[in-house]
Amino acid sequence: MRAPPELKTVHPLGKSPVITIGDRVMAESGFIAEYLCEHFASPSSTLIPSKWKEGYEGQVDGETEAWMRYRYYMHYNEGSLMTLITAAFIPWGIKKAPVPFFLRPITSRIANQIGSSFVGPEFVKHLTFLESQLESAPEGGPYLCGAHLTVVDILMSWPLLIAQIQQDGHSPLNKKEYPRLWAYTELLKESPGNKRAVDKIVEIEGEYNPNLV
Repeated sequence: MRAPPELKTVHPLGKSPVITIGDRVMAESGFIAEYLCEHFASPSSTLIPSKWKEGYEGQVDGETEAWMRYRYYMHYNEGSLMTLITAAFIPWGIKKAPVPFFLRPITSRIANQIGSSFVGPEFVKHLTFLESQLESAPEGGPYLCGAHLTVVDILMSWPLLIAQIQQDGHSPLNKKEYPRLWAYTELLKESPGNKRAVDKIVEIEGEYNPNLV
């Protein structure tokens, strides 16, 4: 899960993603995504929703529901959902760690305890919340901010994809319990941009494996 040490020559924290534009080095997914949208998205792009309701420009509470959701999810993705995904890697990793067979019952018990007491309940809370957010999305969705794909959908795709992957025979995000969220994640996976990104990863790495455990 750790970035290669060579990244420390690019950014002091040595973490990915990192981009360089001119002499400026930028880190953090949300910051990078916003910067790219602000400078390179076409004027007609819907990646960042319109901010103001007509006639309410500059007023408190004059923002559109789509824009408020966009701002919220830019912070929610890194501050809440990715924190949970990172925590989930701990019990998942413990279960798959190479240990002597006589220690396996102990490590499995530790992992199960972490999963049942914290990770599992947190997944239920967050996935239930996201399911309800899709149900109440502006214009009926199918995206979190409404009818059009936005930058937050792109950022949300990876943690949701991880939640779809089976760990110990169970997927936190499954079609039966979270039908809207499952369909939303599948929609993001099938988007042309995501497919191009996967193809690029395969071209560079030789394979695409989102499961880091």
